[in-house]
Amino acid sequence: MIAKQASPYTLLIVDDDQVHRFMLRSLMSEWGWDSEEADDGTTAVRAVKQGPFDAILMDVRMTTMDGMEALQRIHTINPAIPVIIMTAFSSVDSAVAAIKEGAHDYLTKPLDFDKLRQTLELAMGHRQGEEGVMDHGLPFGDNERIIGSSKAMEDLWNLIVQVAPTEATVLIAGESGTGKELVASALHHNSRRREGPFVKVNCAALAESLLESELFGHERGAFTGADRRREGRFVQAQGGTLFLDEIGETTPAMQVKLLRVLQEHELERVGGQETIQVDARIIAATNRNLEAEVAAGRFREDLYYRLNVVVLEVPPLRERDGDIPLLTEFFIHRFAEKNDRQVRGVTPECMDVLVRYPWRGNVRELENSIERGIILMRGEYLELSGLPLTIQQWAGRHPFKEAPRPATLKEAEKALILQTLEETGGNRSEAARRLQITRKTLLNKLKSYNIQ
Repeated sequence: MIAKQASPYTLLIVDDDQVHRFMLRSLMSEWGWDSEEADDGTTAVRAVKQGPFDAILMDVRMTTMDGMEALQRIHTINPAIPVIIMTAFSSVDSAVAAIKEGAHDYLTKPLDFDKLRQTLELAMGHRQGEEGVMDHGLPFGDNERIIGSSKAMEDLWNLIVQVAPTEATVLIAGESGTGKELVASALHHNSRRREGPFVKVNCAALAESLLESELFGHERGAFTGADRRREGRFVQAQGGTLFLDEIGETTPAMQVKLLRVLQEHELERVGGQETIQVDARIIAATNRNLEAEVAAGRFREDLYYRLNVVVLEVPPLRERDGDIPLLTEFFIHRFAEKNDRQVRGVTPECMDVLVRYPWRGNVRELENSIERGIILMRGEYLELSGLPLTIQQWAGRHPFKEAPRPATLKEAEKALILQTLEETGGNRSEAARRLQITRKTLLNKLKSYNIQ
């Protein structure tokens, strides 16, 4: 007996047309994919709460809950699931609106099956972490990626692309675990010095005397144990880039010596008298507020301004939670391959917690949590029970609460008007245009709902 090969994907087909659902499910089976059915948006939302799916194929027009509302509710439960909207050609405007609400793509009926398969494979490739990797075709370090599709990360990447080809000194600011070293690596690998060395030093990891020797080198006999001459990291980085991580942890005495190298582009080894010319681009990083450190007298103002030519702020993970599904899929793929595990995805409960958890340790904490979950997982899906106990306990104290649905048509209309006004910054004419009513009608509704 030949065992049936496990399906690589599971899809949810949402349509109130039973014949169309049956046709699509037969097609998925022919392609070797598993699928489940839902006859309206309410059933689809319930299905997403109960089990993981790699993609959702959903009609717009349905009776109990339409595709637009179902899309919004599904993304509050699991924003990582790509939703492809199906619509009649005459309702393309609705599909475009769905894209703005977060749908992955849309297809017009009658469906082109080749286009359908291509769209689904692209969507599920997105789930496997093949998209959301910000390299824009530019060189980068081996096995390194900057993951994210949020505006904050897009803005950061655009600055990297703009600053990297220059010789400017760069200060990278951000909390611990946000990926400052990745940003430094991206700057180097997209610079004119990319063929030169990329040398890294963690200034917080060494005592002052050891850091001085590490950076500037030393002569033989300069101190006890110095049995030979040693070149420092500045010299090792000649023609390339020197990354000074956690520079805010250096002492005032070390700051004076660093300032001289940045100003004069020269140094002497510890215990030596020979002046050595330095040709290395300096990139520094800190998790401290250096302006506050200067004001408190713990960091030299002149060194701060030498470093502060260009500042890149790396946002904390809690300010770009829309990137968490992409990061999660990327780390799942990495650690599943590393540990020889077959992983199909993340349970809805687990993804909900991952998106809502505050991540004080930022991307590093998320990465470690996913690795732990992959190592301890027993089935094919990453579950909440595999995450660290602190995250499980947090989830117990902060259960997911779905936004209440308006009970009446008037409440729904009022909520839509308020949302549209917020989106337009209070511009009533623009809000009326988006709502497809006259400005006078909008003013009358505002008055009737007592909206100021």
